[in-house]
Amino acid sequence: MFDWLVVGAGFAGSVLAERIASERNERVLVVDRRDHIGGNAYDHLDAAGVLVHRYGPHIFHTNSEAIFAYLSRFTEWRAYEHRVLAQVRSPATGEAMLVPMPINLDTINRLYGLSLTEDEVEGWLAARAEQVEQVRTSEDVVVGKVGRELYELFFRGYTRKQWALDPSELDKSVTARVPTRTNRDDRYFTDRFQYMPRDGYTAMFRRLLDHPLITVRTGMTFEEARRRFSFRRLVWTGPVDEYFGFRFGKLPYRSLRFGHETLDREWALPTGTVNHPDEATPFTRVSEYKWMTGQEHPKTSVTYEFPSAEGDPYYPIPRPENAALYKRYEALADAERDTWFVGRLATYRYYNMDQVVGQALASFERIEKQVPRGAANDDRILEQVSSGC
Repeated sequence: MFDWLVVGAGFAGSVLAERIASERNERVLVVDRRDHIGGNAYDHLDAAGVLVHRYGPHIFHTNSEAIFAYLSRFTEWRAYEHRVLAQVRSPATGEAMLVPMPINLDTINRLYGLSLTEDEVEGWLAARAEQVEQVRTSEDVVVGKVGRELYELFFRGYTRKQWALDPSELDKSVTARVPTRTNRDDRYFTDRFQYMPRDGYTAMFRRLLDHPLITVRTGMTFEEARRRFSFRRLVWTGPVDEYFGFRFGKLPYRSLRFGHETLDREWALPTGTVNHPDEATPFTRVSEYKWMTGQEHPKTSVTYEFPSAEGDPYYPIPRPENAALYKRYEALADAERDTWFVGRLATYRYYNMDQVVGQALASFERIEKQVPRGAANDDRILEQVSSGC
């Protein structure tokens, strides 16, 4: 008998398992269908001994001191500010070049052969911005800030590859995540805390789950876990539609295919990530991990990202009809007794890693208020979830 079954050993499940075991002194079984802990943040040494991220680069950043302090219990950190270059052709000369992304003052000056100042570039962009009466789509966001030419150069092709939809068909939230700067700040993120786990993400997850009241089973599905074990309460971090047997149909996602390559040289890229926003290039970006990890090694490893309609669910597709479909599943989730739905897939939202940690910590606070510690639910043991998958 376990007090809790946690389905998923990523950030949401691992944080909740740690909190429940450490603060409530209750027994937790954590299962994951994959063969490892850490979810999409899982990292490991490849055949050459280079530390790589199996599911593409994961850069930790947050403005929350509380979230950073919580994770600091389980890792030491390496300071790292991520920088991204985009490979594009200058509208002025047609020359292929690498320029900072997000767009900043240096991006504009290099592309157009200008010498604008911070004060001047704001007016330069404003003169090219299109008037948008009501910002609804991702296209509206960009053309309303930087105009049509820069939109075509940096955003339209990248977005069409990533989502298999034109930006005019996507919610404004997609491109609103990428700022435009009038200064020379070339950092991809501007959060207060920007670090990488010193020993890697997987080592951090091992410490998160290293508690005598936590049992971890990888390579195990929810169905197998509920056949083999008894438990009183459930934390579900998988797809919410899967939990309910796709009762209303599948929630749409975009996936990724990763091309990992080890090179017999010390460095491959001029920075951590290079974006390829042109539609002719099949991948969206390529990343080199040694920039992020600080590892010293005579070889290097890179990962190419190819957007796909098939594969593991990564990105909820932000369209009104999909949000409406999720609301139907959310109503079912809200009605479930002794079951908590936490994380990206369970709430059909694109969260950064720190946001998932924050959601998990907030969920634990709700559990503390709603569930008496150590109280058995004698009338309902969740070894069989009638509405589950």
